[in-house]
Amino acid sequence: MDRQQLLEELERIVGHDGIRHRPVDLLVYEYDGSVDGAVDTAAPTAVVLPRSTDQVSAIVKLAKRADLPVVARGAGTGLSGGAVAQRGGIIVSLTRMDRVLDVNLLDRTALVEPGVINLELSDGVRDQGLFFAPDPSSQKACTIGGNVAENSGGPHCLKYGVTTNHILGLEIVLPNGEVIWTRTAQDGYGGLDLTAAVVGSEGMFGIVTKALVKLTPIPAATTVMLAAFGSLDDASRAVTSIIAAGNLPASLEMMDNLTIQAVEPAYHAGYPMDAAAVLLIESDGHPVEVAESVEEIEALCREAGATSLRSADTAAERDLLWKGRKMALAAMGRLAPNYYLHDTVVPRSRLPETLETVEAIARHHKLQIANVFHAGDGNLHPLMLFDRRKPGDVERILEASHDLIHECVRVGGMLSGEHGIGTEKRGYMTLVFSESDLRAMAGLKEAFDPDQRFNPEKVIPTGYMCGEVKQLHLQAMQQQHGIVPV
Repeated sequence: MDRQQLLEELERIVGHDGIRHRPVDLLVYEYDGSVDGAVDTAAPTAVVLPRSTDQVSAIVKLAKRADLPVVARGAGTGLSGGAVAQRGGIIVSLTRMDRVLDVNLLDRTALVEPGVINLELSDGVRDQGLFFAPDPSSQKACTIGGNVAENSGGPHCLKYGVTTNHILGLEIVLPNGEVIWTRTAQDGYGGLDLTAAVVGSEGMFGIVTKALVKLTPIPAATTVMLAAFGSLDDASRAVTSIIAAGNLPASLEMMDNLTIQAVEPAYHAGYPMDAAAVLLIESDGHPVEVAESVEEIEALCREAGATSLRSADTAAERDLLWKGRKMALAAMGRLAPNYYLHDTVVPRSRLPETLETVEAIARHHKLQIANVFHAGDGNLHPLMLFDRRKPGDVERILEASHDLIHECVRVGGMLSGEHGIGTEKRGYMTLVFSESDLRAMAGLKEAFDPDQRFNPEKVIPTGYMCGEVKQLHLQAMQQQHGIVPV
């Protein structure tokens, strides 16, 4: 099937206004939210914008006949290259499938299409006393479908969990075009829990076209505390003490002084400019339980060396403190024109050591690195500041990133907490997974997608897929024995 035939077939499925194929229209789809240079850009053959599951199924069947890759895409806010069509083909943009199909107040569930914006879902049920708990920093733009693909988290995942903890079922278009509905083991469903397999699979197993999500009651009481510290080490010890005491805040965030220097002049959130670090701690639940939790947390922070403590009890005060945290990335423009947002995880007990390592890496590579992250679960988000107009700057941050990944793994950490693997960290998978682990992942991928067309060249390193192993073996034979593959 030539390109013109493909475009005509796609137009028959989604209509003239549902397809993009001019080079100028495809430019925006060559990227996601990743920093230039961290992820290779690539242009798809075409982008289609379906409005229904039937249209998605027809697109997938057409792509199978044409033997073309298929990449699902939400808002493009991902940070690991997951929605970039590395081998070209068809990008299925799901932004027009943006309806909330049903809200069941008794069961506290919502049936939504993948293009529903995360924050808009919560806003839509807030008057009923409910919200959707996963809250990535991009929640004003990111979609539920993207959250499912990346198993997204956010500041409140410490208490409420990540996306997989809030998905009850999925409608999925498989790589052969068939449509299935999955349920979860917690429903008492006796079959295999395919929902758990699909959440976090980064679009490699199928395209999610509907999601049954769990809604959570808004807590009766909420208090946000701001604790300032004279060192990162003291702040890290407070984090460990709070969790070790059995006190589970709704969120437990840390910001260092460099972050404060960017955020406070921009948003006037009330962060002390002279603090080496601040903790933003939210406690919610029954009013009596919250009061007890706050009293214990304040005592633990003082024991760890907090230089100041204050609580925000009104919605306006809480919103202002959170605005500073939520807008921290935007505030980085006051310090540098570009930043590379990293995502790794380390054990909480290794936070002091790891933050010292981050400082050492910054000095070694002559970089500014700001730290603003989910301290409660050890999910680091170092912000490497640079100017991509300066020769060598991108290379320096990629070298620093390489060093940071190795150091986090060395202390028992993992490659990613919530941004996914994509292409960005695909080459590092062998640091934390054995050959057997990776072959098992490849086998699962092949069970869903035997033709290897759905979001290819993501997550699983080269050489572990069946076809790749055969090709590498033939190449080795050719090099070693002069055998030419037929």
